[in-house]
Amino acid sequence: MKPFEYHLATSPADAVATLARHPDAAYLAGGTNLVDHMKLGVAEPRLLVDVSRLDLTEVALTDDGGLSIGANVRNSDLAAHPVVRSRYPMLARALLSGASGQLRNAATTGGNLLQRTRCVYFQDVTTPCNKREPGSGCAALGGYVRYHAILGASRHCVATHPSDMAVAMSALDAHIVVEGADGSRRIPATDFHRLPGDEPQFDTVLDHGELITAVELPAPPPHAVSDYRKVRDRASYAFALVSVAAELSFVGESIATARIALGGVAHKPWRARRAEQMLAGAEATDETFAAAADAEISAAEPLPGNEFKVELARRTLMAQLRMLTERGTR
Repeated sequence: MKPFEYHLATSPADAVATLARHPDAAYLAGGTNLVDHMKLGVAEPRLLVDVSRLDLTEVALTDDGGLSIGANVRNSDLAAHPVVRSRYPMLARALLSGASGQLRNAATTGGNLLQRTRCVYFQDVTTPCNKREPGSGCAALGGYVRYHAILGASRHCVATHPSDMAVAMSALDAHIVVEGADGSRRIPATDFHRLPGDEPQFDTVLDHGELITAVELPAPPPHAVSDYRKVRDRASYAFALVSVAAELSFVGESIATARIALGGVAHKPWRARRAEQMLAGAEATDETFAAAADAEISAAEPLPGNEFKVELARRTLMAQLRMLTERGTR
């Protein structure tokens, strides 16, 4: 690990001002992603601005019936929060699906959203990687691609976003509250992460120096049912091959509203807009589910070696919709 300077932030404004002055600085919260990459030589910040002690740990109901979550709330604490468990079970299940117990005790809400979209080649500094060194090439193309993208990729990067929590946040229409040198702003979770395009080195739409201070969730629709389903190679400490965060509400036997996001398939949590449009107002049947899944996956462009993910995504989405229908129409 190379030497670096350290600054303990005393307020969000202090953190933002300090980072903004240093182009090679990075925020440090739980450190579960950044510190690993510093050890590997992938990240080499010259200054770490420690935001872990800022008073951003409140989970509170909002006036409109939603929930505000401080950026420093630990993943394990958020998963166990009674309001999250009762009103946002999709989020609780997603959090408990991530990493390991030890890492969830350290990882923060803001840090989870900011973990790098990556693959094994990104973390191997002996291989070319456009995310790590723009213009150097993508070692994954023609290589090991079992975990790689089938939607929204580019010739510059085929990595997938690793966060389970971020998939649920996308499906829940969360907003990310950030503070920067020019003030604060709210960013829809669906727009927060980027597809790779020609600039895969940028994972989010944040400007340098902007700090996540909170995440805001809207109130769930009346009588909504939601859950998170993750398909992976082992039961713990593994990224998703495919995951589905889904919420449905019903009027009789028909679907009133649908919110769905897929994980493990793209450079960012993939909001399943096509499937949602086909489900809203439709009868909750296997035929409807199959048509919605086919519509969403029709744009898939798998790589030689991960073609199985297309059918896996289709079946996982259908299974999730069946399960929620059984719960919601009892």
